[in-house]
Amino acid sequence: MAKRGGFPGGMPGNMGNLMKQAQKMQKQMEEAQKQLEEQEFTAAAGGGAVQVTVSGKREVLKVTLAEEAVDPDDVEMLEDMIVAAVNEALRQVDEASAAGMSQLAGGLGGLGGFGL
Repeated sequence: MAKRGGFPGGMPGNMGNLMKQAQKMQKQMEEAQKQLEEQEFTAAAGGGAVQVTVSGKREVLKVTLAEEAVDPDDVEMLEDMIVAAVNEALRQVDEASAAGMSQLAGGLGGLGGFGL
């Protein structure tokens, strides 16, 4: 009589399919991350007086200042606009990343209902 509970012939069919789906999803996640890292996100503050561009890797690539934004008597305002533009650009990166991950998570339903 055969012993129950073991996997003498290897993984059962469902487990094998689950592993294939997980590997496929991992590859898709890596591709999505690479695409995100190659994108650029630009945000402005002060009505466009300050523009900041960041990469999907969350690195600041470029800061553009309009001449009228540079007031030696009000450096604090310029600093605030730069911070606001950087934070908005980084928020855009986070939003794009979350959107990409939720799109991939839609495929999790096919993983046997494990609720990953």
